[in-house]
Amino acid sequence: ELPESWADMQEPLLDGMCFTLKYLGMTLVEKPKGEDMAAAAIRRIVATARVGARKFQKVILTVSPRGISLQDADTKEMVENISIYRISYCTTDKLQNKVFAYVAQSQESGALECHAFLSPKKKIAQAVTLTVAQAFQMALDLWEAAHAGR
Repeated sequence: ELPESWADMQEPLLDGMCFTLKYLGMTLVEKPKGEDMAAAAIRRIVATARVGARKFQKVILTVSPRGISLQDADTKEMVENISIYRISYCTTDKLQNKVFAYVAQSQESGALECHAFLSPKKKIAQAVTLTVAQAFQMALDLWEAAHAGR
């Protein structure tokens, strides 16, 4: 059963919910989903990010039933647009609880990539994860509604 506030959540989600995060990086993964795989991938990304002295790219991550889009927060330039159908997993890391990550299949290579982002607060990382989960559900509902008439 969905909470009463669910109806209020649907409208902004259709247009896209925005979160400002710092992009930590990407690593290739073997499996499309799984907590252990994601935790190991996040550890690799965070370890690599700590070694590099560069400043992290600040991005605006927008979640909608169409997928996830990434925009540079400073230049407003589109970085990437990931279809909801290419995303296989998303999570907030248990140890690095300010880190949100998702696994998606690369459009170019077909490889599975885990992308990780640092949020200012644990609650924001959890909110992004929850919003992606709601976007999946909405995309499924929209797909089912579109195919119900056939």
